[in-house]
Amino acid sequence: MAQKPTIPKGTRDFAPAVMARRDYIFTTIKEVFKLYGFEPIETPAMENLSTLTGKYGDEGDKLLFRILNSGDFLSGVEDIGNQSSENLSPKITEKGLRYDLTVPFARFVVQYRNDISFPFRRYQIQPVWRADRPQKGRYREFYQCDVDVVGSDALINEAELVQLVDDVFNRLKINVVTKINNRKVLAGLAEYIGRPDALIDITIAIDKLDKIGIDQVNAELREKGLSEKAVELLQPVLFMEGTTAEKLTSLEQLIGKNEIGAKGIEELRQLFAYLENMNVEMPVELDLTLARGLNYYTGAILIKALDVPMGSICGGGRYDITYRCFSECLMSGVGISFGADRIFDVMQSLDLFPEKAMQSTQVIFLNFGAKELAFCLPYLQKLRVNWFSAEIYPDDKIKRKQLRYAELKTNPDCNHCR
Repeated sequence: MAQKPTIPKGTRDFAPAVMARRDYIFTTIKEVFKLYGFEPIETPAMENLSTLTGKYGDEGDKLLFRILNSGDFLSGVEDIGNQSSENLSPKITEKGLRYDLTVPFARFVVQYRNDISFPFRRYQIQPVWRADRPQKGRYREFYQCDVDVVGSDALINEAELVQLVDDVFNRLKINVVTKINNRKVLAGLAEYIGRPDALIDITIAIDKLDKIGIDQVNAELREKGLSEKAVELLQPVLFMEGTTAEKLTSLEQLIGKNEIGAKGIEELRQLFAYLENMNVEMPVELDLTLARGLNYYTGAILIKALDVPMGSICGGGRYDITYRCFSECLMSGVGISFGADRIFDVMQSLDLFPEKAMQSTQVIFLNFGAKELAFCLPYLQKLRVNWFSAEIYPDDKIKRKQLRYAELKTNPDCNHCR
């Protein structure tokens, strides 16, 4: 009995009609990237594990897809059955599929730093892989569309990235809100409650607020060793209301006296001042519960779709490239990543794709015989020279079959695989 063909969970095949829509997203994003002066690079699908591990935290390292060494990968490995997977893994695998585009980009910058002009503005559109549990909006193989500015710590870079995000989603007709926070503010809050050593535990917990609710967040904070008083001091911050200006004023009263907190507030004030002068159309909000960043952001930006239940479809922030552990040379970067697959799901559910994004063949010549085919060939070429997508049916057989083919090719909503 023949084996039924399947693909791994968390991956997908894309039929031509779907690819046309995906190409529309990639083309739109790429056009905006170029408008803002970003240049393209590509990096290999696989990287050395020494490049990938230790950059995403313990949870991220567990989600890396590892590649077995070539040849007899068990050669020289003794007592296999008595070793844990953690101890065995380094002996049989030295490479892994990239988890994101930012760490490979950091490796690229350090490796080619003598050939790069700084500040370096790059964009990169490639697939990444994560050994995550597949679910709606979360895949094991998916594309990221990244832009980064490396070699400058000026806050105008953050402001320009917010404007770029606004430009992209305006073109794609997706209503979004940009939520902004600063890791320095979170560090200031950790000092304010008397637990600067627990910054990572605090950020991981409060980042789950939308998913698990305040009671579960508080319980997790207590489990991490925070006292009742420390948890109580955090509550007004987690539920702080008002305009961005009002929130910043309240923050100043709480953490304005500690150095790192004051620095974070100053950076947020400057960033929002830039945005006021940049005619950004989408809502931009200060969200003190925004804490995502896999331990390496010094600031953070998160974008959510407004009209459909979906996780973040775009996010990023500022980081120090030394945090990626490739170089002793301090270099600051800031970047944004667009989740193309989630953007596709949002646009599909809201029927936002324009007709041109679904159009493949514009003109089809039917084949009524050898003489008719010869007559059509010059016109076929003229259409293509003038940038019309055109084709001719190759066989002069059943006319009904040809008409059915033409219907399927010119109607993007038909299932072309039928």
